[in-house]
Amino acid sequence: MAEPLINQYGPEIPRQLAAQIKAVASDFQDKAFIDSALVGYDQLDLMARGKHLAEILRAYLPADYPKAVDLLVASMGPRLERDMGNGMAPFIYLPHSFYIAKYGLDYFEASMQAIYQLTKRFTGEFCIRPFLATHTQATLKRLNLWAEDDCHYVRRLVSEGSRPRLPWASHLAIFKKNPAPVLALLEKLKDDPELYVRRSVANNLNDIGKDHPELLLTTTENWLKDADTNRKWLIRHALRSLIKQSHPKALQQLGYGQTPQVEITQVSFTSKSIKLGETVELSFELLNTSKDTQQLLIDLCVYFVKAKGSSNGKVFKLKTLTLTGHSSKKLKKKISFVKMNTRKYYPGEHQVELLINGQPYPLGSFNVEP
Repeated sequence: MAEPLINQYGPEIPRQLAAQIKAVASDFQDKAFIDSALVGYDQLDLMARGKHLAEILRAYLPADYPKAVDLLVASMGPRLERDMGNGMAPFIYLPHSFYIAKYGLDYFEASMQAIYQLTKRFTGEFCIRPFLATHTQATLKRLNLWAEDDCHYVRRLVSEGSRPRLPWASHLAIFKKNPAPVLALLEKLKDDPELYVRRSVANNLNDIGKDHPELLLTTTENWLKDADTNRKWLIRHALRSLIKQSHPKALQQLGYGQTPQVEITQVSFTSKSIKLGETVELSFELLNTSKDTQQLLIDLCVYFVKAKGSSNGKVFKLKTLTLTGHSSKKLKKKISFVKMNTRKYYPGEHQVELLINGQPYPLGSFNVEP
């Protein structure tokens, strides 16, 4: 199991932060800052530690916000070199994000310049959101400029920071109600040369679709015209929540609108009864009963038992297939009940079904014991 992020954000973080600031501001009271920062630090979760350090920074940086935020920017190291694989290293700038968000709203230009530099080293997606909520038009105007920036980290901030339902952040109610300004930004980025940016655009569209599914489908339908491979991937990723709901229009747009002509045989579970903490593997054979080739989108829905005994279906992506006439394909999928931080498992009978082009095909059930 992966080590919790908080374990990598221990007392060494305020010490590193103090050393960085001391290197550019010789009068910074680094020892006093560290002592204050560590009071109650161990009892806080990850995001709370970032907020706590931002509050302590407020006490030890200059009272003049533009001067203080300039010091923070000057103390930051070189920009990120990779989109993935940086581990927890960039999280040292988490307090910078909370500092800008909490204390910088009255200093728009200084804050925008700081966010611009921060997003090249960590991310500005959290601290840009209060500005979108409070200074909506001015911030949208800035994001429109940044959508054409040479740096792809800055372009990604445009799409990621404006997500109506960004994880780990407060929702942007104004864009949940009316996502039109966000769609105008995404229009500029839909064919960005960087996958890092295009994935963010898709995630933003997926957010929009949770409140405005028809608007999402209208957008993706328009984007499918003359779409290249990259844009088609973006659209598939954007429609993933609607696909899991077997939305007919979403399935049709991706080429899976036809009713499948299939037969499912040789269904088996490695065990019909497992214990919490174990894994069961499901296997089956899928036969194309038609003489024609079929495009098939296959998902697996597991009805997990909840605390009070009811069940709730969770859909997992399984396979997309081009199955020629009267041919068959063997498929399998592991279903894990190993303890996770994001899901709690309960004993009971778990029903399983396939969703093929949105159509349900029951496969049976297995039992999970305490």
